[in-house]
Amino acid sequence: MKQYKVFTINPGSTSTKIALFHGEECVYMKNLSHDAKELEKFATIPEQLSYRRNMILNLLSQAGISLEDVDAFVGRGGGLLAMEGGTYAVTELMVKHAETCANGVIHPATLGAQLANEFAEKYGAEAMVVNPPDVDELQDLARMTGIKGVNRIIHLHALNLKETAIRHSRNVLKKEYESCNYVVCHIGGGVSVSAHRQGKMVDGYDIVGGDGPMAPTRCGSVSAADLLDYMEKNHLEIKDMKELCTKTGGFVSHTGISDALELTKRAQEGDHYAEMLWNTMIYQIEKCIGSMAAVLHGKVDGILLGGGMVYNEDLVRQITDTCSFIAPITAYPGEFEMEAMASGAIRVLNGEETLKEYTGKRVWDGFDWEQ
Repeated sequence: MKQYKVFTINPGSTSTKIALFHGEECVYMKNLSHDAKELEKFATIPEQLSYRRNMILNLLSQAGISLEDVDAFVGRGGGLLAMEGGTYAVTELMVKHAETCANGVIHPATLGAQLANEFAEKYGAEAMVVNPPDVDELQDLARMTGIKGVNRIIHLHALNLKETAIRHSRNVLKKEYESCNYVVCHIGGGVSVSAHRQGKMVDGYDIVGGDGPMAPTRCGSVSAADLLDYMEKNHLEIKDMKELCTKTGGFVSHTGISDALELTKRAQEGDHYAEMLWNTMIYQIEKCIGSMAAVLHGKVDGILLGGGMVYNEDLVRQITDTCSFIAPITAYPGEFEMEAMASGAIRVLNGEETLKEYTGKRVWDGFDWEQ
């Protein structure tokens, strides 16, 4: 079987990760840091495109790496309308939606599809995205809320969540992802908890909207009435409240820091406030795991933990002590994002998966009675 060459691009807020794969083997990986003052020169994220592209090309030139024989360029997705999971071809419509942040979520990840498209055109290869954060496979029962006209949507670490489940199925259970049920968590700067039933992520918490457990920079689920009281008492605007959901909540709201290592260090040194905050976050994660297990009717093949905080042995121990009665716990510290992008492309190039087309239409756009 041919060893395809795949180049992956993952733009973040202050860096751009790149990696070159020969088959499943990563032969080159680099995290390009971007100076905040440089990024401030750009009024919008799309304006950063040429800056980031040129940095990548300059670095590769210095490293003596050619992209001439790359088969596929894969970018981190973002800004797209809700879609089912899978690997998608980058099209003109996808690029347009990424440029304009069609789903209203503004993040540098939207540059991923655009950069992949530029490189693919330059080198005559295919351009793809794999399980972008816009993946929405919720079952209908997970969508309705108690407010008419307000239905649930989710934004999760879909790429790492699905790749963790795919790898665990293949390497541990010796099964296909499509035949397994999991509760999968990504525990890092954001915390995603999701239910996977036979290859579909049928429920989870919207971490962009303030749903689920608290995280280092995110408030997590809070009573709507309490939030309104807090907003009124502190004379806050709607934009301030939205920032609590993703930037200024969680550890930041309580302590002013977002570093889990610093928080646990304070806890170990006798700071009871820090200890309580750390344990409360874990407690909330455990509650969410339990709820996702209920979604799967208790038929759970495994509880999988990924993300940077999973390197913390205390976190894994606490979750294992509380939730192992549901299913075996397996820790996958860190993330597989670069590997996941490459693997998704290789599965398509090998003919194991079908390359999907982005329609530009939401995979779900309301119940029949709302049309």
